Amino acid sequence: MTDSVSSGLRFGRIAAMLPVADMARACDFYIGAFDLRKTFENGNPVGFMILKRDAAELHLTLQPGHKPAPFNVAHMQVDDIDAVHAVVRARGLRIVKGLRDKDYGLRAFVFEDPDGNRIDVGEPLK
Repeated sequence: MTDSVSSGLRFGRIAAMLPVADMARACDFYIGAFDLRKTFENGNPVGFMILKRDAAELHLTLQPGHKPAPFNVAHMQVDDIDAVHAVVRARGLRIVKGLRDKDYGLRAFVFEDPDGNRIDVGEPLK
């Protein structure tokens, strides 16, 4: 037995899965706020959805009794964090940690989506 994977192993996509209590609200938010596009949905009513933009992929799963975690559940790396911050503020979402330059090389902030999921947003410092 080994404590690491083979060096020949190649990973494919890994995507964040966010639980949401209201699929339509979550879909409207992520498409409207970040111009993601729906590439897949499953169920009637829809219980699972995939949203994409550029290299980003976000999976939404319907969880009617969802209680948000008290920690960040996803990280988004972007090219224009000030624009993302402005969109989040304009939509009246809770900003958990304000926009700041971090000593680890990112300008970052944390917000809660409409389901209370904490999303960490970062942009590499120039």
